Amino acid sequence: MATIWRILKRHGEVVPQPQKRPKSSFIRFEAALPNEMWQGDTTHWHLADGSDVEILNYLDDHSRLLVASVAFPTVKGADVVQVFYAAAEEHGFPASLLTDNGAVFTGKSRKGKVLLETELETLGVVFKHSTPYHPQTCGKVERFHQTLKRYLAKQAPAQSLAHLQLQLDTFRAYYNHHRPHRALTSRTPLVAFNARLKAHPAAPQPPTHFRVRKDRTDLKGTVTLRYLSRLRHIPLGSEHRRRLVTLLVAGRHVRVVAEDGALLRELTLDPARDYQPLGRPPGPPRLGHHDVRQVATIS
Repeated sequence: MATIWRILKRHGEVVPQPQKRPKSSFIRFEAALPNEMWQGDTTHWHLADGSDVEILNYLDDHSRLLVASVAFPTVKGADVVQVFYAAAEEHGFPASLLTDNGAVFTGKSRKGKVLLETELETLGVVFKHSTPYHPQTCGKVERFHQTLKRYLAKQAPAQSLAHLQLQLDTFRAYYNHHRPHRALTSRTPLVAFNARLKAHPAAPQPPTHFRVRKDRTDLKGTVTLRYLSRLRHIPLGSEHRRRLVTLLVAGRHVRVVAEDGALLRELTLDPARDYQPLGRPPGPPRLGHHDVRQVATIS
C-alpha cells in the first residue's frame, strides 16, 4: 500500500496532507496512578422540550472513574469549581487536571485567569490544557461523552434538569460500579480506582474542611454563612443586593464568587464577630489599658 501511495504521489495523483496523521502515530497516554490526573469537559444535551443544556464531566485518567457528572442550563465559572470540590471531597484531590481551552476553564485567551485556575493554584493542583483544535488530548473524556449519550438516547427524554440529573446519577452508579471496561481488562472503574495508591497534589494539603454553597444576598447586599454554630453576616455592598453568589469556604477563609466566576470578596472570618467588617480583613485583637501597660513593662 505504501509503494502504491508513493507512485501516485510521484505522478501528482494525490496531495500529501501532513496535518492528517494516521491513528497509529498517536502515543496513548495513561496516568500511572489514580488521581494522578483528571480530565474535565462539558457536552451539550437536549431536554424533552428541545431546550439545550450542558453536562459537566470529570473523569479519572487512570481508572476512567467518573468522579462527577452534573447538568446545568449553562456551565459557568463557579460551577466547574463547585463540582470539582464536591468530587475531590468524595475521591481526594488530583495531582493535576486536564481540560480544553473553554472559557469556563481558562482565561488565557483573554490574558487573564478564571476562578478555576486560581483555585487550583491555591490547592497545588497542576493545570494542563489541551492543544487547540486537538481533541485527542482529552480523548478519554471525549470518548466518555459518546458512551453517556448512547445511554441517554435509550432513556425517556428528560422532562426537566432534575430529571436529567437523576438519569446522570443512575448512569454514573452503573458505569463506576457495574460496567466492565475493556481498557481496564474488564474491571470496573471503581475496582481500578481502588486497586492502587492514590496520587495527590505536590503541595501539602492543609488540614482544612472545604465546602461550597450557593446563596442570594439580601436587600443590603449581605450574604450569611454558618461558622462555629453561629450565623455570620458578610456584606458585599448594596450594589450586589439580591445577587446569586457562590461561597467557597476553606476553614475560616471565604471567597464569594458571582455566577460568572468573578471574585466579589475574599476574607478570613473573625470568629469574634457575627457581622464581618466590609472590605477589611479582621486585624489583631485590640489591646486594653492593662495589656498596653504590660507590653510596655516587657519591652
